[in-house]
Amino acid sequence: MHEHNAAVYPGSYDPLTNGHIDIIERGLKIFGKIVVAVLKNPAKTYLFDLDERQEMLRSVFGGEKRIEVDHFEGLLVDYLKRRKIATVVRGLRAISDFEIEFQMALMNRKIEPRIETIFFVPSESYSFLSSKLVKEIYMLGGEVGSMVPGIVDAKLKEKFRRR
Repeated sequence: MHEHNAAVYPGSYDPLTNGHIDIIERGLKIFGKIVVAVLKNPAKTYLFDLDERQEMLRSVFGGEKRIEVDHFEGLLVDYLKRRKIATVVRGLRAISDFEIEFQMALMNRKIEPRIETIFFVPSESYSFLSSKLVKEIYMLGGEVGSMVPGIVDAKLKEKFRRR
C-alpha cells in the first residue's frame, strides 16, 4: 500500500448530508487527500443511483483538489488494495454506530492487517444526522434544507416530483 497521505471515506451517500461534509473536512485537516468512495451494492435499493450520488458529491466538492470522488463494489479491502491506500476514515455518531464500525474495522484489519481505520466525531449539530433519517423526514413532508447541501435538497425535490 503506497499512497501515504491519503484516506478513503466509504459510504452509500444516499444522499450526501452535512454530516458527511463535516467528516470530510475533518479528514482534510489530517490527510493530504480524501477519496470519497461511493458504495455500489447491487443487493441494495438506493433512492439515488450511483451516477446521481457521485454527481452530487462532485458538485459540492468540485473545486477542492484534495478530494476525489470514486466508487467501489464488493469488499472495501479489495478497493483499498487496488488504490494502494491503507487508511479508512469513518464518522461515529452514537454508541450504535460504534458497535457496527468497530466490527467492520476489525474485520477489515483481519483481512488486511495493514489497514487502519480512523474515527472522527462529528460536530454536535450533526451527531443525529443520517442519510436514512434525511430521506424519512423528507418523505414525511419535513424540511431537510439545514441537513443537506443545497444541491441535495434540490435533487430530493426533483426526485419526489416525479413519483
